[in-house]
Amino acid sequence: MRATALLERHRSLGARLVEFAGWEMPVQYGGIVEEHRAVRQRAGVFDLSHMGELHVQGGQAGEALAHALLTDPPALAVGRAHYSMICAPDGGVIDDLIVYRLAPDHFMVVANAGNAPVVADELRARMAGFDAALDDASLRTSLVAIQGPLAAAILTPLTDVDLAALRYYAIAPGHVAGHAALVARTGYTGEDGFECFVAWDEGTDLFDVFLEAGAPQGTVPVGLGARDTLRLEAGMPLYGNELTRDTTPFDAGLGRVVKFAKAGEFVGREALQAAQERGRSKALVGLVVRGRGIARHGYPVHRGGGEAAVEEAVPIGTVTSGTQSPTLGVPIAMAYVPPDAADAGTILEVAIRDARVPVEVVALPFYRRPS
Repeated sequence: MRATALLERHRSLGARLVEFAGWEMPVQYGGIVEEHRAVRQRAGVFDLSHMGELHVQGGQAGEALAHALLTDPPALAVGRAHYSMICAPDGGVIDDLIVYRLAPDHFMVVANAGNAPVVADELRARMAGFDAALDDASLRTSLVAIQGPLAAAILTPLTDVDLAALRYYAIAPGHVAGHAALVARTGYTGEDGFECFVAWDEGTDLFDVFLEAGAPQGTVPVGLGARDTLRLEAGMPLYGNELTRDTTPFDAGLGRVVKFAKAGEFVGREALQAAQERGRSKALVGLVVRGRGIARHGYPVHRGGGEAAVEEAVPIGTVTSGTQSPTLGVPIAMAYVPPDAADAGTILEVAIRDARVPVEVVALPFYRRPS
C-alpha cells in the first residue's frame, strides 16, 4: 500500500488505519459520529493526500481538456474551478473530477485516488495532437483540508490569501503557515471549507498547524468514515458507488456537466447524446428509512406494499450508499431505481437482512448547510 506523508502523524493520533484505493488511510480517530458532528458544528481537518493532482499545461491545454472531458475548461476564468467527469466512448463514467484553472495555459485536474493513474493515462492519450503536456504531481503533493462553519475563521490568520474574496469553487496561490500553497474553497462535506495543496513533505506541518489553531474551537482530525457520512448527507456521489462505468451522468442526475454546446468534439459525445435522447433507464434517488435497519450498499430495492418473501421478490433497484445520519438522526441512503419510482414521496422497500423495510423517496441532498 502507498502511504501519505502524514501516516506517522495518523498513528500518533491513534487513528484506525485501513486500506483505501491502494492507500493506507485513517478511517477514524475518536469516532465517526464525533468527527462528523465536529465538521457540521465546528471544523475538522482531513488528510486527502491520496487524491491525484494532474497538471495540464500548454498553449492548447484548455482545448485538450475540452476534448477529453465532458465540461468546457476553456470557459473557466483563471482562479476558478468546476466539477467535471471523464467518460468512456460508450458514455460510462471513468471518474468524476474537479478542474481548476491556475493560469491561462495551466489547469489542475484532481482525480479520485483509485482512479488517478487511469485518468492520467486517458488524458495523455486524448491530448495527443494538442499543444499540451500532462504532469502527474500526485506523489509530490500533499492535500490538507479544513472543513466546517469555523474553517474560514481558523484559516484566516494562517494565510495571506484573502479568504473573504475567495468564492466557492475558486482557487488562489499564496502561503499557509509559511508554506507555498494553492488554497481552494472546495470540499466534499456539504460545509464551507478549504483544500490546501502544498509540497509533499509539508503536509504534516500544515495538518498540525490546523489542529493546533482550531483546538480552542474544538477542531478534530477527521477520517474517511466521517468524510463518507458527510458527503452522503450532502447528496454527493462517490465513485464506485453512485458513479461507475455502467452509469452515465444522466443516470446520476448530473447531466448538467455534459456541455454539448462547447467547441469541438469530445470523447463520449455520440453515446451521451443518444443517452439523453432515449431518457434514463434508472434514476438516482435519496431514501429515508421509515422502519428499522440501515440500507447498506448493495441491498436490493423493491416496490412497496408487497408481502412476498425477500428471496422470491424481484428487486427494481439497488442501494448505492447508506448510513445512519448523525445530523438527521435517521437512516438514509441513495439508490438507483426506475424513473417511475423516483418521485419524492414514493414508498419503496429495501431488503434488510430477512425483512422488507419501508423507505421513502426524498429529494437530494438530505442536508444543506444554513445560509
